[in-house]
Formats: sequence, structure tokens, C-alpha cells
Amino acid sequence: MITGGRLDADRARRTSPALWAVVGATGTGKSELSLTLAERLAENGRAAEIVNADAMQVYRGMDIGTAKVSQSERRGIAHHLLDVLEPGEEATVAWYQAEARAAVAEIHARGADAILVGGSGLYVSSVLFDFQFPPRDAALRAELEEAAVRDGAGALLERLRAIDPATAAAVDARNPRRVVRALEVALLGGDAQVTLPAEPRLWHDAAAGGTRILGVQVERAELVERLDRRVEQMWSSGLLDEVRALIPRGIAEGRTASQAIGYAQALAQLDGRLTQADAIAETQLLTRRYARRQVSWFKRYPNAEWLRAGELPA
Repeated sequence: MITGGRLDADRARRTSPALWAVVGATGTGKSELSLTLAERLAENGRAAEIVNADAMQVYRGMDIGTAKVSQSERRGIAHHLLDVLEPGEEATVAWYQAEARAAVAEIHARGADAILVGGSGLYVSSVLFDFQFPPRDAALRAELEEAAVRDGAGALLERLRAIDPATAAAVDARNPRRVVRALEVALLGGDAQVTLPAEPRLWHDAAAGGTRILGVQVERAELVERLDRRVEQMWSSGLLDEVRALIPRGIAEGRTASQAIGYAQALAQLDGRLTQADAIAETQLLTRRYARRQVSWFKRYPNAEWLRAGELPA
């Protein structure tokens, strides 16, 4: 349990607010842990607020497919960076880093702990660590986007393969936006495979209250079963109706939202490009692959404390 023991010792030792991070693969129970953690901290005299680190939960109206915690489920705990963009707007990691760090600073200014929760690895890392981004060039990006429309993403992938074979092999070849971005970075001489530095430095260090990283894990077979059921539940809970309502708000044209797992397949079903059975099966497959990437990403975090679903830190 989180009451007593280490938590009491931590509270007695520090006077500055802390930054917590609750990370792990999709479907492992991160939201539930973050809510329970906030309640336990409050019971021990430390107020806490939650900052979303899920790249798709920043969008208004994208609720079912992202398993977003509803207002009634938030237990009166303040949440930040949920529902801040329209589906037609583009979210970037650089934008998110600035917004999330500002939210954390405001929470700390109120004397409360901040709990960063989500499974978007780049988003989480951009807040926790001294994280540098690859170079950008708007003119080059526009040129490459035009080439992708004219010649297809495959042609850009071949150009990337000639420059950076490792990145070409790792990039999602079915996502033109990621191919364009990887080629842009490669042409600018940067590292398109954004990873944690060998010895990442924490942004919020011990002198400022410290950072504590909690990773949530579930056995692979159990997680696969959870994820497959969750996707089926998305459709039975009305994902198609949710997506229909988002089309006038720009989701089909949105560079980020339209590529979200589940939403892209629902759009394809509504367009007649996929049957419902195929849309569900493809979403399940992509969700399982995404979960594997998340596990690999977060396992590299130094000093992370790994918990099983439903478990609280000592």
C-alpha cells in the first residue's frame, strides 16, 4: 500500500512538490493507478493533480477509442491536457513538452505534486528528461509532403533507405507522415530515431522535489486478451458514432488524429474500405504491436519501479 512506510518518509524528508510518472503499455491500468495514487497522497497530506501524457487524449471528442477518463470518473482530482485540441489540429511532441512542463510548474506552484500519466513514449520522455528534438525545416517538410502525394510514400522511403537504412527499416512505412518526417530529419543531418540518451538527465531533479517513475506491467498473454476485448468494446460502445460526429470537426483531415489506432480503421469502415470485422481485426493487431513498442520504450527508463496492474508502490 502507499500509505505509511516510504511515502511517509518521503513526505517528512521533502518540502518541495514532486513529479510522479505513471507509464506502461496501453490497457495496463495506468489511469486507475494515477487516480488511486493521487487519493493516497492526499490522505498523507500532499495534494496532487494529474497531467495527461496520451497523445490522442488531448483531442476533444476522442473519448471511446482512447479510453479517456470521463469527468465523472476523475474523483474530483484536477486533470490537465485533456480535450485541449480539435481533431483537425496537429499535436507535436515539441508543443506538448512546453504545455506539459508549464502545467507541472503551475501545479507545483500551488504546492501540489504532479502526476504525469500516459503511454505515449515521446510525450512522457519530453517532460521527464532533458530531451532534445530532431531538426525541423518547414519548407523542406512542405516539399516532401508534396512529393509524397505526387510519387507516393514508397518513393520517399527509398530515398530514406539510401541515406539512413536503419531508420528506413524502423519507420512505419504505412504512415506517410512518419516517412516524411524521418526523411526530413535525415536530409537535415539529424537523428530520426529519437531515443533516450545513454544517461538521461531528469528535468525535475531531487533538489526540486524529485521524480519518481512508476511502470505498470501485465503478463503478455493477459495483456493481449485485455487489448482484444477492449477493441471489441470500443465498437460496441459506439466508436463509429463518435467518429461520425468528429468528421465535421476535421478528424479525417487531421494530420495526427486521423492516424490514431482505431480511429483510422473506423474512418475506413465508414468509407467502405474495410468491413467492421476487418476494422476490428486490424485495430487489434495494431494495438498489440503498439503495446510491444511501449513496453520496449519504457523498459529503458532508469530507476523505474515496475508494478503489476492493480498494485501500489511501497
